[in-house]
Amino acid sequence: MTVLRRRIRRCSGRKGVYVINLMGSPGAGKTSVLEKTMEKLKGELRMAVVEGDLFTSKDADRIEKHGVPVIQINTAGGCHLDAPMVQKVAQQMNLDELDLLIVENVGNLVCPAEFAVGEDDKGVVLSITEGDDKPMKYPLIFKESAIALLNKVDILPYCNFDMAAAKEDITTLHPGMPVIEVSCTTEQGIDDWCQWLRDRVAAKKAQK
Repeated sequence: MTVLRRRIRRCSGRKGVYVINLMGSPGAGKTSVLEKTMEKLKGELRMAVVEGDLFTSKDADRIEKHGVPVIQINTAGGCHLDAPMVQKVAQQMNLDELDLLIVENVGNLVCPAEFAVGEDDKGVVLSITEGDDKPMKYPLIFKESAIALLNKVDILPYCNFDMAAAKEDITTLHPGMPVIEVSCTTEQGIDDWCQWLRDRVAAKKAQK
């Protein structure tokens, strides 16, 4: 673990802030999941978001509409966030006022899994439109994550996606990891995801 990663972990640990690094492909629906998360947990948990993208602030603008503090990081072509980037923006936050910090990483199933940013856990969002072969084709991101969200399940009848096979592959790669079927359109699975976050936040507070 690098010095910066340790520094971020120590700082968030002292403050009792739970930090999750949310990863997934471009278009997997990470930002949509975050919007639903804000709607469900705003007023209950004190949240902030770090948005990682190559260019633009389009995703950060979407989060900001929910009244949640958000800081944009543009990598200008970089395929992932790293600890120095997150450390720099974390200094702009008052961690005393937060329970939950979500880092939405750059859309990519490969590089983000290789770099910790000082998070407590990683999470991965996989859209069913990407295909049920992705867990075995990109195993590291599933091995490193503490939870997997299979998103856009409302269109499952129209996709050639084998849900049972995908879940079996994910749990083979990471036994015991929770896998939640999610739809931001129908809100299926959103309550389960939010409860998982509540439990993680509570556990972090208990360690403070």
